[in-house]
Amino acid sequence: MPYLNSTSDIRAIISEYKTHAQTLWIDTEVADYQSRHPRLSLIQVLDDPQDMSGDRVYLLDVLDQPDIVTEFIEQIMENPEIEKVFHNANYDLKFLGNKKAKNITCTLKLAKNIPYYILPLPNYQLKTLATELCKFNYIDKQEQSSDWGRRPLTEGQIEYAYLDCIYLAQVHLHLLELQVASNPDPQSEDLTALDARYTDLLATWELLNSEFEHLQERLKKAMQAQNVMETSVCKLSSYQRQTMKVPFTELAKLVQNQNMSLDFPITLTQKIQKDLGESWQQLSVDIDTTTSWRLSTKNQKDDDTQK
Repeated sequence: MPYLNSTSDIRAIISEYKTHAQTLWIDTEVADYQSRHPRLSLIQVLDDPQDMSGDRVYLLDVLDQPDIVTEFIEQIMENPEIEKVFHNANYDLKFLGNKKAKNITCTLKLAKNIPYYILPLPNYQLKTLATELCKFNYIDKQEQSSDWGRRPLTEGQIEYAYLDCIYLAQVHLHLLELQVASNPDPQSEDLTALDARYTDLLATWELLNSEFEHLQERLKKAMQAQNVMETSVCKLSSYQRQTMKVPFTELAKLVQNQNMSLDFPITLTQKIQKDLGESWQQLSVDIDTTTSWRLSTKNQKDDDTQK
């Protein structure tokens, strides 16, 4: 875990990354992160996901070195040829180029896009993912909230900083495998196997969904009746939506009397077409055709025909 705090050493590793790196796993530590003026303290970079020792994790000490940060952003973050992997990338990008950053992968987004039945987790924190997916144990996040603005850094801070990159890389590799498993090629799917699994789940889902919706309604009514806005699980909230309606003839008169330019397309619903009769055919009509797909079971269709 090389710790670099000299300008020349940091510039040298940035140059190496720019020339040779294809993917970088990156984390940051921020000083005064709860204040109005947070300061980027460390940029941790790993270029080899197979490294479990930390030898390929470089800790770039960039505290109060804006020129070096700018160089890292311009040479690495804005380089579309290098993939940059973060966890909760939106936070790190606040300090590393924001929208100018190119080719960003976020493991938080990857994890959230994997169906829950494949990745059943209580949350998507890096610690949780590293523990559940990669079987890392005894992950200590205590140093996360330590003072990253002080120098020298403690041994605990340095160890924490390089370990996060190792966790990140391993989590990323595991998520890529799950992503493939959860998004198989539709052309090669086994429809017979899918049918069987779908059938197995359907009855259970219908039963659970029926009970779930019933419980939702009971909870809502009970909380309203007892004037309870929150329980240990649920929160009751209300909203009002106003819809302004006006007779079409009044609107037309207003537009005509005030010589207003008000021209926009109106959807001719089946009711409007019926009210207009064949007269609607005299209008200049644009027809948009869309195709929607709906999956239903054959038994459900059979039941509908027997009513």
